[in-house]
Amino acid sequence: MPRRFYERSPETVARQLLGKLIVRDYQGELLSGRIVEVEAYFGLDDPAAHAFAGRTERNAVLFGPPGFAYVYFIYGMYYCLNVSCEPEGEAGCVLIRALEPVAGLETMAKLRKLPPHAKPQLLTAGPGRLCQALAITRAAHNGLDVTCADSLLRIEDDGHKPERISVTPRIGIRHAAERPARFVMEGSKFLSRYL
Repeated sequence: MPRRFYERSPETVARQLLGKLIVRDYQGELLSGRIVEVEAYFGLDDPAAHAFAGRTERNAVLFGPPGFAYVYFIYGMYYCLNVSCEPEGEAGCVLIRALEPVAGLETMAKLRKLPPHAKPQLLTAGPGRLCQALAITRAAHNGLDVTCADSLLRIEDDGHKPERISVTPRIGIRHAAERPARFVMEGSKFLSRYL
């Protein structure tokens, strides 16, 4: 996935990330999942965005070049994975909310502290779950280039196209929650919350 893919508005990038693969190189094993649910965040114009108050050391990735992982810690227990978008200097990102597991399911289950053959829906349906299942942390992955073919964390296009996309308000936030910026692959069994 070239960097120019991410140089567009969060809404455009979010919609077009559906169906792409997140690939994580974990101790020599490739773990992957298909993106089925995302949310767009619009930087300085969006009260729900981490960039709303301006650039800080914590959110600097959002203002840097597009196509980089922005990982944050929430509720004192979960990591969440975003990818930066917009041209450099403008803040925007897409939160990856859910994946359909594709490869490495037993390892994902182990990382989630579940039985080896746990239901796939329990592995990556939700932003915190998918980060656990892929062993994504802020310390190790914040600022990684997801456009680089040899990155430990990358997003790839295998040509899969969603049949239908639904748009809903974002969920799990207090500010600007009514904004229709959650994009899902309609009919997926792997969403964090069903339609």
